[in-house]
Amino acid sequence: MKKLRMAIIGSGQIARVTHIPNYQKMEDVEIVAVCDTNLSAARSLAEQFEIPEYFESHIEMLEAMKPDAVTICVPNKFHCQITLDALERGCHVLCEKPPAITAGEAELMEKTAAGKNLLLSYEFHFRHSEQAALLKEKITNGEFGKIYNSRALWHRRRGIPGWGNFTNKNVQGGGPLIDIGVHMLDLGLYLLDYPKISYICASSSDRIGKRGGVGLMGSWESERFTVEDGLFGYIYFEDGTSMSLETSFAVNMKERDMRNIVLYGELLGASVFPLELYGEEKGHLSNQSFPFTEIGDWHFVSEKNFVDACLGREELLVTAKQGTYVQKVICSLYESAESGKPVIL
Repeated sequence: MKKLRMAIIGSGQIARVTHIPNYQKMEDVEIVAVCDTNLSAARSLAEQFEIPEYFESHIEMLEAMKPDAVTICVPNKFHCQITLDALERGCHVLCEKPPAITAGEAELMEKTAAGKNLLLSYEFHFRHSEQAALLKEKITNGEFGKIYNSRALWHRRRGIPGWGNFTNKNVQGGGPLIDIGVHMLDLGLYLLDYPKISYICASSSDRIGKRGGVGLMGSWESERFTVEDGLFGYIYFEDGTSMSLETSFAVNMKERDMRNIVLYGELLGASVFPLELYGEEKGHLSNQSFPFTEIGDWHFVSEKNFVDACLGREELLVTAKQGTYVQKVICSLYESAESGKPVIL
């Protein structure tokens, strides 16, 4: 059996808890090395998971080990350059979300991968859910009719991360929009099939984050809080469809955490989490629920899709071109929120 020789760049929580354990469950993947700018962290990760080699420099690792593919688990600021370095050395790339900091970076990454005839994908794992697959099939089959409005949201009551760089705009590029809201934004756009955008407008806030304090995910310092704590946007597409987006690290609401996609079509409406359909049947209003579609290990499904695509077994679900589209929307939402004006695309 041909094995995909995988290297991991970055030794943080997502690599330790998700990517490495998942790859080690796959018989057709061999993790050949890990690297981190903190050499002791790379060594610790390699020892914990019995990975044979570890490095401080990703360039040194790529040139010494010549892996088939890499998984990039570093702060957002470094996604673009490390992806380009890996592509230039002949590696397929699975990069953590978001694609990059700017739309220009995402476009450069996409074009470089295409020019090298290599795969570039992003860890938008919610797209790999059973819920998304079922809805996508029904939409494609015309069961919704025209979908004219949608809503994407991910709110946390007090979920400002008290660790890492999540409150540092220079490193992350933003707050909840680029960290958690991007997942629901990506899923919503996937279900709508990426229609051409007319304009985007948004507002944002930092009133809770700037006060500092302790929340459900640790404490944070107000003077080091340089991102938004909430962003509220609206996307209008040229075909008349619209999408509202709401996302926050901290907002005064009843629930601890709330995330969903809502679709409104002329024949059917839907909620994704939990999966429910709303419509009319034989002159009566009808609801349909799917109680056995639960939160699954969609990270594993996403990584398996990437591995199988690298080995030529199936097509990527998340493509570099789609990642560029999502990144352009993110940047336009931030631009509108900062300027107070709509962004025309």
